[in-house]
Amino acid sequence: MVDLKCVIVDDEEVSRMVVRDFVKRTEGLELAGEFDNAVSAYEVLKNTAVDLLFLDIEMPQMTGIELVQSLEKLPQVILITGRRDFGAEAYEYNLTDYLIKPITYPRFLKAVEKAKQSIENSDQSLVDKSSDDTLFVKADNKIVKLSLGDIFFVEALSDYMLINTKDRKYVIHSTMKALEKKFPDNFIRVHRSYIVNLEKVNTIEDMQIVMPQKEIPIGNSYKSNFLSKLNFL
Repeated sequence: MVDLKCVIVDDEEVSRMVVRDFVKRTEGLELAGEFDNAVSAYEVLKNTAVDLLFLDIEMPQMTGIELVQSLEKLPQVILITGRRDFGAEAYEYNLTDYLIKPITYPRFLKAVEKAKQSIENSDQSLVDKSSDDTLFVKADNKIVKLSLGDIFFVEALSDYMLINTKDRKYVIHSTMKALEKKFPDNFIRVHRSYIVNLEKVNTIEDMQIVMPQKEIPIGNSYKSNFLSKLNFL
């Protein structure tokens, strides 16, 4: 497995320092950023792909739970708190784990392993390519063979992906990162929640891709790469 990109959000400097040290000494983790408040973290996380979020619960302006509620697509989330009565939140929002301060390294590793396992299990919903133009997916309790040419776009829905074809939609348990690896070059990430088949793009209006079923926004961080793939006259 490639390194998981991690972000730390905690208003306590000592706590961030401890988690930062644990991340740096753990194989398979890469520290992508850290924030002392949830508001700043939100501005980055809404447009940036992150695999694992170490998140304090009690913070001013915006709590960790409010950050979780505000994000359209969640990475694996490990809650961090000094209190023992927030465990229900981790289960209510289907988060990865829940760590009590002061955090010990063995307990940290256990939580990270849960996150890695969850990501690996998600990726297994996308079975494999059978050829250059088809793909097998696990959907509706069966394995379905899809023609890549029939796919218009893919949309992220919480912990699931929605593959949209002309005739129907397939819900699979996977991640954007896994899909990007499986799709050929004509499938372009245009937003944190969307991948489009470039061959199905006919019209772009006001930085939105007009599909038969939906108008898909083009995210600022994906705009340059997407436009570079278009064959302009």
